[in-house]
Amino acid sequence: MHFRVGVIGATGFIATPYRREMREARDEATIVALCARRRDRLEAAAREDGAEFITDDWREVVEHPGVSFVVIATPDALHYEPAMACARHGKHVLCEKPVGMNTRQAWEIWTACRDAGLGHFVPYWSRYVPVFERARSVIEAGTLGEPRAFVWRWHNARPAAIPFTWRDNAGLSAAGSIADLGSHAYDAVRWMTGLQARRVLTHAGVVSGPKPDAGEPTLAEALEWAGTQRVPAVAGRRTGTAFDYAGILVEFEGGAVGVMTVSHAPFLRAGLAADLEIHGTEASLALDRTLGTLRLVRPGDSPPHTETVSGTGFGNRFARYVFPAVRERAAGLPSEHPGLEDGWRVQLFVDAAATSARCGGWTALEGIGSPGPDATCREERP
Repeated sequence: MHFRVGVIGATGFIATPYRREMREARDEATIVALCARRRDRLEAAAREDGAEFITDDWREVVEHPGVSFVVIATPDALHYEPAMACARHGKHVLCEKPVGMNTRQAWEIWTACRDAGLGHFVPYWSRYVPVFERARSVIEAGTLGEPRAFVWRWHNARPAAIPFTWRDNAGLSAAGSIADLGSHAYDAVRWMTGLQARRVLTHAGVVSGPKPDAGEPTLAEALEWAGTQRVPAVAGRRTGTAFDYAGILVEFEGGAVGVMTVSHAPFLRAGLAADLEIHGTEASLALDRTLGTLRLVRPGDSPPHTETVSGTGFGNRFARYVFPAVRERAAGLPSEHPGLEDGWRVQLFVDAAATSARCGGWTALEGIGSPGPDATCREERP
């Protein structure tokens, strides 16, 4: 299967490196059509990719007769319609996470693509971090015993001077840092341990100050401006409405527990402690993504066993993960790679965590979204 690709949101922070990787995998893919809102950037991208068709209307990409595979790399609120159209038109799909603005959307996208027999992929890249892959093998070997708790600190500090982007807008972001970072974190915990969350309790908010209003920059532009301290002339400052901080307590089926802190606030910095701790009945693991270190602690061990996991980066993610996953699912075969069912299950967690933050009580994952109702404010007592 040679993929003839259409990219929606083609010039954004996410899609730009995706397009480069697909260009490098020329034996497997040809970029045919690109969609973006800014003509100057779109024309430049088409020259890079050799794309034959450009548009600012995503429908023309999905309906293009020469496109067989669509990459949806738009803001969260703009995933649902293109993904459902892909299912109707028989186009395989990569849909960025979170898959939808709520669990109902994620469910409908997954079931529509599944029923149409399409290949699909959701980019939960944390699964492919080498130290996390090694941790999964340690857990599967039974070294930890039964996983009973985890602690995850995911601080992705943005520069203090960064302008306002769509990620700060609750109308376009499914749940701010909960959706952006928390979805990766929860998926990785599920994948490593097999645990499924039952309910969550969240405190979340906007803890960063107002940001320069520089129009509608891409995240790459916003980061560049912040780094050079040369933000274009602005009309004022805007306060974000999407969560940029969350502390989430998690209770899993079977009684295991966890605590997760996720943030994009400029003053919450990484590198002070292990990113992830996983504690089992027999031993514990501490993982550092940046250093690639894994520490295994057993009762009585002194010092703990420490290893550095070799391997940096992911390589070409499309050649290694995306294209094999889409081929497998299109052929009706199981795939070890994340897909739309994973996207729906993670969206259950995102919706419950965001609902708990708004309502102030424990929120169960069961019954959220289709085929049940969307999350509603209710307090669940222990």
